[in-house]
Amino acid sequence: MPTTTPAGRRQAAMQLPPLRDGDAQAIDAFLDSAWAERGLARQTLDSYRRDLAMLARWRNGAAGGLAAMDRQGLHEYLAWRTRAGYSPRSNDRLLSVLRAFFGHLLQRGLRSDDPTALIERPRQGRLLPRALTESQVDALLAAPDPATPEGLRDKAMLELVYACGLRVSELVALPANAVNLRQGVLRVTGKGGKERLVPLGEEAQHWLERYLREALPALAGGRRVPAGPGGEVPMFIGPRLVAPTRQAFWNTVKQHAAAAGIDPARVTPHGMRHSFATHLLNRGADLRALQMLLGHSSLSTTQIYTLVAREKLKQLHARHHPRA
Repeated sequence: MPTTTPAGRRQAAMQLPPLRDGDAQAIDAFLDSAWAERGLARQTLDSYRRDLAMLARWRNGAAGGLAAMDRQGLHEYLAWRTRAGYSPRSNDRLLSVLRAFFGHLLQRGLRSDDPTALIERPRQGRLLPRALTESQVDALLAAPDPATPEGLRDKAMLELVYACGLRVSELVALPANAVNLRQGVLRVTGKGGKERLVPLGEEAQHWLERYLREALPALAGGRRVPAGPGGEVPMFIGPRLVAPTRQAFWNTVKQHAAAAGIDPARVTPHGMRHSFATHLLNRGADLRALQMLLGHSSLSTTQIYTLVAREKLKQLHARHHPRA
């Protein structure tokens, strides 16, 4: 039977042998090329590394290792992942990484064929984004206690995520100089290092101003906030004067969801972004404008939110129409 839990998948991965040096070098060369030629974000490169390293560990140097994988070997690996409980969506993402990796080898004359060429993408249903209702968002945003520095920080972060539709990685990486309070806009660096300007809105701007004026000095305690890895001072800080991690903010969202009476299992940081997009579209926002606000490179990515709006209309029709 498949091991469908995250813990089960981690256990299956931990049972694999260590990564061999030759495979590690091949992965490093590919990632260096992907960073230089495509400008991929660090999180994307880290994800690519994990996927390729796991395949290489499963292969364990057999028949030339990772760079020499054939189609049959890839089929066997995908079957192993399926038995271990990895979803079709996860395997589809893996195939995208493998196509890029073997395309890199082909381009440099290190292979004469692409073993992924005839592998079909796994069939999967189209998952609609899980969004909160507007009343649930109101309850979640009201949960932090702004009378404390930590509560005021959490309040500002939640307001900002919902007002600007930020990815959690964009939120925790925000530098202190990303906001222009006079113009009421936020400069966001998204995937691939692409920048976009997003309006703050009056409510988010109010809480951000309060955080910067009241909570930030209290959290810093008179100490100088050091610059982060990118050389910029973080906007949001914790007790150690560093930006919160994505996992830390995830826990923050769960904590305040529980306090607001919302099932924490239904609330994620990315769900706040989905709520932002869905609520805007339900209130008549233009799809192209929504694409710009979300930082999507393709309109087709944004169009999934039209399915959410359509589903809501169907539910309203079923609930209220006499012949539904």
